[in-house]
Amino acid sequence: MTTGPARWLAGGLLALTVGALAVSAGFGVAIGDLADAFGFAPVLLAFAGVGAFVASHRPRNAIGWLFLAQGLGAALGLAGLTYAKYAMRSGAPPGAASWAAWVAVFFIEALFPLFLILLLYPDGRLPSRRWRPALWLILAANALLLTVAATSDVAFEGAAPAGLAAPVTLIPHRIAGPLVSDLEVVMLFLFLLSAAGCVVRYRRASGVVRQQIKWFAYAGIVAAVGFVAAAQVSSQPVIAFIVLVPFVPVAAGVAIMKYRLYDIDVVISKTIVLGLLAAFITAVYVLVVVGLGSLGSGSLHAGSQPNLGLSILATAVVAVAFQPVRERMQHLANRLVFGRRATPYEALSDFAGRMGGAYAAEDVLPRMARVLAEATGAGHAVVWLKDGAELVAGACWPADARPPARVACHDGQAPAITGADRVGLVRYQGETLGALSVSKRPGENLTPVEDKLMSDLAAQAGLLLRNIGLTQQLQAKLTELQASRRRVVAAADDQRRRIERDIHDGAQQQLLAIAAKLAEAESVAGQDDERERALVAQLKAETSSALQILRELARGIYPPLLADQGLTAAVSTQAGKAPGPVEVTADRLGRYPAEIETAIYFCCVEALHNAARHAPGSAVRVSLAEDRGQVTFTVTDDGPGFDPAAAAAAGSGLRNMSDRLAALGGSCQVGSRPGQGTTVAGRIGLPDAAAGNGGADPLTDRTRRNGS
Repeated sequence: MTTGPARWLAGGLLALTVGALAVSAGFGVAIGDLADAFGFAPVLLAFAGVGAFVASHRPRNAIGWLFLAQGLGAALGLAGLTYAKYAMRSGAPPGAASWAAWVAVFFIEALFPLFLILLLYPDGRLPSRRWRPALWLILAANALLLTVAATSDVAFEGAAPAGLAAPVTLIPHRIAGPLVSDLEVVMLFLFLLSAAGCVVRYRRASGVVRQQIKWFAYAGIVAAVGFVAAAQVSSQPVIAFIVLVPFVPVAAGVAIMKYRLYDIDVVISKTIVLGLLAAFITAVYVLVVVGLGSLGSGSLHAGSQPNLGLSILATAVVAVAFQPVRERMQHLANRLVFGRRATPYEALSDFAGRMGGAYAAEDVLPRMARVLAEATGAGHAVVWLKDGAELVAGACWPADARPPARVACHDGQAPAITGADRVGLVRYQGETLGALSVSKRPGENLTPVEDKLMSDLAAQAGLLLRNIGLTQQLQAKLTELQASRRRVVAAADDQRRRIERDIHDGAQQQLLAIAAKLAEAESVAGQDDERERALVAQLKAETSSALQILRELARGIYPPLLADQGLTAAVSTQAGKAPGPVEVTADRLGRYPAEIETAIYFCCVEALHNAARHAPGSAVRVSLAEDRGQVTFTVTDDGPGFDPAAAAAAGSGLRNMSDRLAALGGSCQVGSRPGQGTTVAGRIGLPDAAAGNGGADPLTDRTRRNGS
């Protein structure tokens, strides 16, 4: 059913209920019975009014229609009973009064809406398909009860005015009486079964559904307890029934429409505190005034009147003990309503214990948010992480909370976060690393103790967030190191394959040719002098060629000039082979460990080759220097430039330079833009022993190692 027709139907049923109550009020006033005229009107109007409101806004929710049915049925029954009383007093024919009472009894006995409300609340659906037999059993039991009530005089005699006889008695009283008694036991069982369905739904649900059930259960318990208490101290508990029962449909309507839904926890907590305080005050007065008064001497009491001194004593005891008792009872109420809420010391100890064993952000941050929420009794708590000039939600409790994704944060000032009652910055050694925020439930504020607890948790969280950040940085460095090692191994494998290929295609072929010429010279030795001399000349030439190839290959592995004269001479010689003009400058350059000189030399060679390939004919400037314990180089060209990110993704030359320097603790930066040339700059730190004088001269070792 759509909203439009549902509103018309709900409004019509509500109007019919009001009309039935008006008829009942008219007949009640006519016979002078104001209790029948207006007594139950608040209860029935509450059921029908809430039912009409819910049904018109939530037409697919059966709860609204059941409330309407309960209110309308009871109003029609009340109208029938008041008319029956009016008919008897006005001298109308007995048949009219009997049939009116019979109809009234039929509507009054129709209790199935109450049972179904318990079973279907709050969404109008069963807790699960397994509860379908319970639904059919409730409907069948109510149908049987209505049948017995309509065809016997058992229910009629209990509800109709005295002096009227049931118009229909198809079932004899001797049979209907025990049957109705058995059905009442069955109906009690079905009531408990419906309540059990509500309990099962509560245990399986979370969040909104639990709060909805709390509203309904709270109103029902308050009404039941109030009615029982009124029955014990008053001879007319009906008044308590009329006053308290309307809160049940009103609370259900509030919960179904989700209006200020989470206020119920605060209401329940305060109700428990007030009830316990009332019980405490009553117990003190009974114990002091009645107990001591009955045991005291005549000087303590006078006759049957309460002793003034004992009353003053009881008041003093209540006044002195009120605040401590209230705090303890508030703590107990919070435990009952909100669950376990630790003391500040317990929260800090629990936080330290939980945080001591793990530093993974995906595990630690949710635990931190949970500890914060449970310790402060907050509705939800959020742990924020600093990201540039903003705070990012790292974790929240409960997990289904929806905090803002990002919040602007000015260093040194706690930001204003929507919905948060308190925001505390998390700092470590003067650096802001994040923040903690809590949102209390409506009607509650952070106490000074909870505010202090939040500050202490923020202080402890500083070191934790710092460790998390360092751990993440270390993991990133480790990932990059592993990738760099893989690239170095791959580059070494490529270099070995290149050397093997150069040896195979160059020196090896030359040596094989020399071996063939030697064999030929041996075959003609002493037989053809001219041929022998020609072969020897060829052998000399080919041997020189093979030696030159081997020297070139050796220079590619480790140039002898670099070992003999150092970086300036080696780089200058390599620059002289470039196709375009190259300017080399060296500032205070000395001799350094072989691995440092080798890395810088080959980086310069790679940069020169790249300039010759991508910027042919452009001027190139190479600068070598030692600056504050570091050896630096810069290779700059005036070529067309390029995008460094695209080049790094496309080739391996720049990445190899970076890996080579990083292996020695150095770094490499490439600066270039299309149309603005290219600059390759690198630096390597010197060991402590080499920082003062350029290091021990490794010339002798390198000469011995290279054999020249």
